[in-house]
Amino acid sequence: MLLPDKALLAALLRRYRVWERLVLAEPRDLTRRRRLEDIGYTLCVLMGKRTARDAIAEAESYLGRARTVIRSADVFRDR
Repeated sequence: MLLPDKALLAALLRRYRVWERLVLAEPRDLTRRRRLEDIGYTLCVLMGKRTARDAIAEAESYLGRARTVIRSADVFRDR
């Protein structure tokens, strides 16, 4: 399975969180809701999930694993 670029994925997650807050502030604003849904759909496609909630959880897990691997590599490099 192809994995998405970590920088792109992190940027999409940040954007999703921003739009999520904006929608919560103005729940009747259809433009804001559409933007949030578009980013959620993009996350679903990238992570191979059916819901935005599942895609976000998978993306956060993937980014967490990637950070752990990088930190481990840095530790071994210093020796």
